[in-house]
Amino acid sequence: CTVLHQFQVSILTRGILETMAESARHRLTVPPGADSLGSMRKPGAIAQGSSQSRQSQYLSRLTDFQQMDIQSALDQMKTLLSTRPHVVYKTSYYRKQTKNHWARDDPAFVALQFVFLVISSVAYSIAFRAPFTGVISFMLYSIFLHWLATGFIVAAIGREIANRHLTDHKSSSHVRQTVEWLYAFDIHCNAFFPVFVLLYGVQFFMLPLVLGKSLFAMIVSNTLYAAAFSWYWYITHLGYRALPFLSQTEVFLFPIAAIGLVYVLNLIGYPFGLGWNASRIMTHLYFD
Repeated sequence: CTVLHQFQVSILTRGILETMAESARHRLTVPPGADSLGSMRKPGAIAQGSSQSRQSQYLSRLTDFQQMDIQSALDQMKTLLSTRPHVVYKTSYYRKQTKNHWARDDPAFVALQFVFLVISSVAYSIAFRAPFTGVISFMLYSIFLHWLATGFIVAAIGREIANRHLTDHKSSSHVRQTVEWLYAFDIHCNAFFPVFVLLYGVQFFMLPLVLGKSLFAMIVSNTLYAAAFSWYWYITHLGYRALPFLSQTEVFLFPIAAIGLVYVLNLIGYPFGLGWNASRIMTHLYFD
């Protein structure tokens, strides 16, 4: 009986070992054409591919007005002009939670800004009786230089500063996050809208006043420009501050101090013939 019992135990043990070996072979088998390391991709490569896909989808939607939520874009523009412009960036947080990206996927905001710039450029050209070539020239300057080129540069520099110097490495997130380029451009578009309202809208109706040569005309004009550019950097600061993995985003408020300094120096220099009127300079550059 003892010998029979030992024989049964030996067979049972051998069966268990063979089963374990077969299971191990199945786990280690790599399907044909697969990566030997389990086809694992680097997170950066995945993020880059996802970002490129979103950008291509964004551009494709830019040509289809039926896919744009115009009312939502108008509501956001209204919020940017209110006393609570930071509310606009709350939608970015919700978008991150639901779609895993911060940037807008609806180009309606950009499309509306383009249309507004075209209309305002034509209005300014008519007001200054510019020829047809002057209309096209000022429109190109407004859209491609003031808005797009400046936006690309500011977005690229702001994103680089944020990713290199402002990322909070002590964040509770286990995945290192970076500022998306499209989100940085979103910030520029948000910040540019108050500039558009003040310098393309309000200034247009105040041209007879701000183009004067008096001290009062200079103060009104320069206050308009100082307020517009200060507003731009304040909303830019809000955009980067909304990202939880960034710290010390107050650096984006530093240009406001420079704007205030130039404004004061201009007032001090006026009695000595050193003051300048920003609106008159604008007119000289584009319509003289």
